[in-house]
Amino acid sequence: MDKTIFRIDKMDCPSEERLVRMKLDGNPDIENMEFNLSQRQLTVYHNGHIHAIEKALNSLNLGMKKLATEQIAPSDIEEAANQRIVLWAVLVINFVFFIIEISTGLISKSMGLVADSLDMLADSFVYGLSLFAVGGTLVRKKNIARLAGYFQILLAVLGFMEVIRRFIGSAHLPDFTTMIIVSIFALLANGICLYMLQKSNSKEEAHMKASMIFTSNDVIINLGVIAAAILVKVLQSNKPDLVIGSIVFILVMRGAFRILKLGRKD
Repeated sequence: MDKTIFRIDKMDCPSEERLVRMKLDGNPDIENMEFNLSQRQLTVYHNGHIHAIEKALNSLNLGMKKLATEQIAPSDIEEAANQRIVLWAVLVINFVFFIIEISTGLISKSMGLVADSLDMLADSFVYGLSLFAVGGTLVRKKNIARLAGYFQILLAVLGFMEVIRRFIGSAHLPDFTTMIIVSIFALLANGICLYMLQKSNSKEEAHMKASMIFTSNDVIINLGVIAAAILVKVLQSNKPDLVIGSIVFILVMRGAFRILKLGRKD
């Protein structure tokens, strides 16, 4: 078995990763693929010639360059199964907290919690598109990507409309206690995700390092919601909650457009 490392200059977010996955899906010579978005590198474990893989990557026009090829033992890719277990766990945690935060956000009238829940949902979509669609057809993967993207855009637009309504209206103050408690639990959940990712033997490879970056960003958002809750209490104003909600909605919308790009490219 061979291991080939590629540098892909324009691969810096999950949408480009999914684009590469869809392009290489179905190649019988590929045993496993590992992505490092922070370094824009793709590692392919394969049998046989690399020419077909290079041709497929070149057709994406993402700035591909082959860095190195070496022979390895099959045991070197056994860690992939453990990676999938960790990523599934992170997906489940994100989705569970999406349900918790959107429910408590609506009840407590906190746009910060609602927006953070959509960010959790966006993360779930990213991991789901990487795990659930593996082995599916190209058409199926594009359909999943489009569905996920449009759903996120719909939720983000509805969120923005509610932010505007509350900003110009006389909305009640969000419940400070609920915002703080739920955000602290979400922060702990993301901390657990980070711990699981860092404990992985492959934390420098594949989705793992990129997943740590995504989860670290989630921690920052959690802290932002906590800070907004404190400002709501101190200022007796719902404006801090609306500001943090708007910021997170923008991030969700940006991620949705990236996902939609998957459904448009070959």
